[in-house]
Amino acid sequence: MERIYIDTSVFGGYFESEFELWTKVLFDNILKGKFKVLISRLTDIELENAPQQVRDLATSLPTDNVEWLDITTQAVQLADKYIDEKVVGQTSHSDCIHIAIATLNYADVLVSWNFKHIVNHIRIRGYNAVNFKYGHKILDIRSPREILEYED
Repeated sequence: MERIYIDTSVFGGYFESEFELWTKVLFDNILKGKFKVLISRLTDIELENAPQQVRDLATSLPTDNVEWLDITTQAVQLADKYIDEKVVGQTSHSDCIHIAIATLNYADVLVSWNFKHIVNHIRIRGYNAVNFKYGHKILDIRSPREILEYED
């Protein structure tokens, strides 16, 4: 079973017209047990100020398909390296922590709707160059639309 790390933007995308279709298909696949979902405590923190429907979506996932991941010292240190290597600026520190947590927990793919700081080919190269430099796995980073198989 593929292990996918879902960042906060995916939960919000469920209720946004631009991202709704693919996000709902992703969640349908999650409910069918096609993915093991990795969610970090950072996502939990970021959702505290989200609308109630978004928070409810996060808590509605079947617990047997969800693995909660802590924010570790190693993840913060790796996130700092992304910034030190100028992959993104300091204002994107929380995005870097998402990348680091997914990397250190061997996610098969990180899924996000954040095209500016995460799902961006230049940023992906940068994150993975840092991962490679420090002996970590190369992380596949995609939007929900990119990880879903088309039905015939």
